[in-house]
Amino acid sequence: MERNTENEQMYGSFAFVYDSFMDNVPYDQWAGRYEEILRQYGIKDGILLDLGCGTGNMTLRFCQKGYDMIGIDCSVDMLEVAREKSEGMDILYLEQDMREFELYGTVKAVICVCDSINYILDPEEVEQVFRLVDNYLDPEGIFLFDFNTDYKYREIIGSQVIAEDREEMSFIWDNDYDEESRINEYELSLFIREQDDLYRKYQELHYQRGYTLEEMKEALSHAGLLFLSAEDGEEGGPVTETTGRILITARECKKGKNLEVR
Repeated sequence: MERNTENEQMYGSFAFVYDSFMDNVPYDQWAGRYEEILRQYGIKDGILLDLGCGTGNMTLRFCQKGYDMIGIDCSVDMLEVAREKSEGMDILYLEQDMREFELYGTVKAVICVCDSINYILDPEEVEQVFRLVDNYLDPEGIFLFDFNTDYKYREIIGSQVIAEDREEMSFIWDNDYDEESRINEYELSLFIREQDDLYRKYQELHYQRGYTLEEMKEALSHAGLLFLSAEDGEEGGPVTETTGRILITARECKKGKNLEVR
């Protein structure tokens, strides 16, 4: 399989300060909404996979809700932080690429949060991820994932410089969106305080691709998954032309018999 080598080493030094910079992300709200959807389809317990789990923010929350959690991420540094945060909790973390992950058995549901799927730059590889999800879902298992839309990169993030200064650390996030390839390149410069007034600078390059709802529907269909619904991933409610993040619910539909959308 052709690999997206640009993202192979992402989240190196950033992994250890990731949670500090992401403290504005509404993880509790997202976890509550995801759990609401899972319960709507009868999934109140059992094994749940967090794909692209990062430092385990959602993994931990669903473990606390009573699910048996597996977290998969390709970054050893992010997983190191996740394991430290979940010490004493029964969570299985696996260092794997989501484009070729393997499990020992099937799971009731798969979640993929915080635009992790946007790091897959090739639409064909998105389909490959979805095929693997389909393969490892129980009959009628649920797949929940969010993604940043092409609109968000083109009109909101693209060519913007985002900076934040804090006492112990600062960052500059410089975006460059190519409308032809629909790939957003952002250079992340970190300034982390080590001692006294000494700050060490780290730099990383990250790449994400913008997708449309129709593209995701098509990829799900090609992978054998049944699209159920889409909603605004930030505000809730229906998806519009200016929606920046979309939350999709899909379902495994070939292991059971004569399934219908509920």
